[in-house]
Amino acid sequence: MTKVLIVLYYWPPAGGPGVQRWLKFVKYLPDFGYEPIVFAPENPFYPLEDVELLKEVSNDVQVVKYPIREPYAYAKIFNKDKTQTISSGIISEKDKQGFIEKLLLFIRGNIFIPDARVGWVKPATKFLESYLKENNITKIITTGPPHSLHLIGLALKRKLNITWLADFRDPWTHIGYHKDLFLLPASQKRHQRLETTVLQQADAIITTSYGTAEEFKNKSSRPIRVITNGYDGDIKKQMPLKKDKFILAHVGSLLTNRNPQNLWQALAELRQENDKFLEYFELQLSGKVSEEVVKSIVESGLSDCLINEGYVSVKKAFRFMSEAHLLSLIEINSPQHASIIPGKLFAYLKAQRPILAIGPQNWDVNKIFEQLGYEPAFEYTEKAKIKAYIRNQFNCFLQGKTDFNSTNKIEDFHRRNLTRNLACFLNEQE
Repeated sequence: MTKVLIVLYYWPPAGGPGVQRWLKFVKYLPDFGYEPIVFAPENPFYPLEDVELLKEVSNDVQVVKYPIREPYAYAKIFNKDKTQTISSGIISEKDKQGFIEKLLLFIRGNIFIPDARVGWVKPATKFLESYLKENNITKIITTGPPHSLHLIGLALKRKLNITWLADFRDPWTHIGYHKDLFLLPASQKRHQRLETTVLQQADAIITTSYGTAEEFKNKSSRPIRVITNGYDGDIKKQMPLKKDKFILAHVGSLLTNRNPQNLWQALAELRQENDKFLEYFELQLSGKVSEEVVKSIVESGLSDCLINEGYVSVKKAFRFMSEAHLLSLIEINSPQHASIIPGKLFAYLKAQRPILAIGPQNWDVNKIFEQLGYEPAFEYTEKAKIKAYIRNQFNCFLQGKTDFNSTNKIEDFHRRNLTRNLACFLNEQE
């Protein structure tokens, strides 16, 4: 087999969506002629953990670990809660940020460029320079965020002239939260310079969305391949619907700016207008949810039907998806987030439940829906359409059925098929 080194930050027991992508690629790469070797930090600061994912790491996979100095580990001395929420991507609205949170964001954006793990670049590069030579490895993949890991790939490319692929699970300078980091002009320019250098010097680029690929085509002439996230395992027979509750479930983070107030209002109106909806409806959230989102839900009059589970394991999250009658997919309503395809979408598809998607105009999710024959996502302002869709799904619930549109095209997003695509792209970079 051809050896390929995967340089990553999130690896079990890390929780959240960031770990899933490469956990599954590593699982299936041997089927296509590649021996993956994982390089990860020895002592990382993970805001979320899911120890059950350790069971999915094969004993045959070689995992090389190297120490990292974690700024977040020191930052939590000053404010543990804020450090935990910022590192997991939750940023309060500006008018509600205290001095400590503003200071942490300023330091994150202007001192640690491109991110808080930049201090790992030099020591990791030095270690890997020897490791790659000793083990005759000529292909590496770096995956971000954190995008500082791409700087490890850049340094190794320059030193060893290896084949280097840069995988972007999220955009870099175009990502929405950059505007919340109080970036100085010089810091913004440095982010842009680093991004451009990585995009122009990597041998090839992988993105998880079509919009990010289009953005990068304007910045690089390197080959770019869209390989989305996906689902794993067999699609089993759809679980029988529960009859005691009509559950609208959201699995995953609901950040401050991911707050569809028209959805909460539509649900409140349906409860006022329909006694059966009032009796049966339940709103179930599992994952990191910001205080602002919870406050909006409560102020809409939905507190008595809200079940907030907090962060749960992947296994438990999928059970919640399968037991729900309707799954919500919410993205921040801004052009910068139109190229984000949430990883949970593919778990939703596997769960075989209808999806209520609400997001920005020209959302990349609609390309997936079009491919599968689904109705497009709703925009934040379309309360009447959102309400009508929920009413229709509730009527299906009362009739004991679901209108999920099952299709064989879902198989295109199985992790093994996506890994085949990755292996082909690797083969092309000879």
